Amino acid sequence: MRILNVRILGAIVFSIVVGMAMPAAAQHANAHPPQPQTEPRVSVDAPRILAMGDSMMAWHAVSGRSVADVLSRELGEPVASRAIGGARIRYGLPLTGAMGMSIPKQFHGGPWDWVVLNGGGNDLWLGCGCKACDRKLNKMISSNGVLGDIPALISQIRASGARVLYIGYLRSPGIDSAVDACRADGDELERRISALAARDKGVHFLSIADLVPHGDASFHGLDMVHPSVKGSAAIARRAAQLIRRRDPNR
Repeated sequence: MRILNVRILGAIVFSIVVGMAMPAAAQHANAHPPQPQTEPRVSVDAPRILAMGDSMMAWHAVSGRSVADVLSRELGEPVASRAIGGARIRYGLPLTGAMGMSIPKQFHGGPWDWVVLNGGGNDLWLGCGCKACDRKLNKMISSNGVLGDIPALISQIRASGARVLYIGYLRSPGIDSAVDACRADGDELERRISALAARDKGVHFLSIADLVPHGDASFHGLDMVHPSVKGSAAIARRAAQLIRRRDPNR
C-alpha cells in the first residue's frame, strides 16, 4: 500500500482550494481574454468549441492563459470553458457537482463542433490517495474502453453531434513529482481512453506524455503537478494542431 506524503497532501489542499475558487474567475477570464496585438483576431461569433475538465485545463484562466484561452487564440475563434480545478469524473456531491466539480455535469448539451476535455487524474490521485485505485479506474473506464463513466460521457457528447478531443496528462520525467507514485495508474487510464478513441473516428485521444523533455521543469508550476504558462500553451498548441488536421475548415 502506498502512503501519501506531505507533498501530495499539500498538492491536494492547493488543488481543492483553487478549484473551488476557479469557476467565477475562470468565467470572467474566458469572457475577456487578453488579446496581444501581434496575435490573430479572435472571431466574435458564438463559440463552437467547448473545453471541459480539471485544473490542467483551467490553470491560468484568471490571467487568460489557460489551455482553453490559448486554444482560442491558436484557432482564431472563441472557446467556451467550463473546466474547474479539482473536478473529477466521479463526484458524489450534488450541489457542487452541478456547479462543475463533476466533469460529466460540465456538459449541458450542444450544439458544439468540438468538445475538448480531460479528466480522471483527480479521481486517482485525490479520490483514492494513490492506493487501491483499480476499482475506481474500472468504474471510470473498463479495460477495453467500452464501459464506465468516461465512455458514457463521450457517448453523450457524440450523440449531440460534437467531435471529442480527450487530452492526457503531463509527465515529469527525471524530476520528483508529488504524483509520481500514481504514474502506473495514470498510464493505464490513458491506455484505456486511447482504446476508446480507436473505436470512433469522431473521438481523438491526445497524449502529451512526451511533451516534457527529460529533466525540464519549465513545463510545470512550482508544485510539479499543474502546468506552467509555458506548459498550458504547449498543450493548447498540440490540441489546435490536431483539430486543424481533423477539421480542415479551421
